Amino acid sequence: MYRIGVDLGGTKIAVASISENNEIIRKLSTPTEPERGNNAVAEDIARLIKQLCADDGIKPCDVSFAGIAAPGAINPETGYIERAHNLDMEHFPIVDMVKELCGIDNVKIENDANAAALGEAVAGAAKGTKYSVMITLGTGVGGGFIIDGHVFSGFNYTGGEFGHMVICAGGRPCNCGRRGCWEAYSSATALVAMTREAMEAHPESELHKVAAEQGKVSGKTAFIASRRGDAAALAVVDEYVSKLACGIVNVINLLQPDVLSIGGGISNEGDGLMIPLQKQIDREIFIHGMGPSTEIRIAKLGNDAGLIGAANL
Repeated sequence: MYRIGVDLGGTKIAVASISENNEIIRKLSTPTEPERGNNAVAEDIARLIKQLCADDGIKPCDVSFAGIAAPGAINPETGYIERAHNLDMEHFPIVDMVKELCGIDNVKIENDANAAALGEAVAGAAKGTKYSVMITLGTGVGGGFIIDGHVFSGFNYTGGEFGHMVICAGGRPCNCGRRGCWEAYSSATALVAMTREAMEAHPESELHKVAAEQGKVSGKTAFIASRRGDAAALAVVDEYVSKLACGIVNVINLLQPDVLSIGGGISNEGDGLMIPLQKQIDREIFIHGMGPSTEIRIAKLGNDAGLIGAANL
């Protein structure tokens, strides 16, 4: 069985051939450049798929399945990208176009966060589980809920928007228009904003030195400075972990997955993030001490999660 995964992002299109053991055989990529128009993006996906098949020595018509992971509002039933702001796409029939351009009969599409969650469920941190959740801490807070190897996204395919549950009523403004969303406190973007606020309030903080060493303020800045014992940085990390734990506890209390995995750049902090996070979750979780509880793990597949998940749609 020859399967292909496609990860359509705002800056890059990646395609990969995936083995039956969910390992990547070969991967190709090209810049997205969405300003060229929707059709050009679909044509590039088809071109990469054809090149991948040629490199692997097969014909596109021999492909068992191709899956596309894409950002935004996705309708898996129609194969349309209903709305993807960073791709400037609206009600675009990308699945039908790829089928026609490639000659592949079986093509499906799913939201990229859902596809990444599926990738982790079949081949990553949640492999072997029945129920799993993946949370991605990036520009926003993305996520997906997997039941028995299938994405759960509600009747209108927009479920799993964990980042837009409110954890602080009337709190920080969120891009969605609400205030106090989890994303406004726990995304990498939010962590950078909190770090900048601390730097303004504490001009002598080690945060300034770390930012100068890095050449910018990033999601790593506060964690690095906190390891040096800086009080302002420690306060930022404590606040970030507190809000992250709050959202995770809400997700666990609602869904009770076997595993909740955390991906995105912030997860690279490892024990510096996970140890204090686990302690706070243990204090707040409803079922703690009453029986088996959700395991919190760092996601394993990195940028390949969406490709592997897409190939398993």
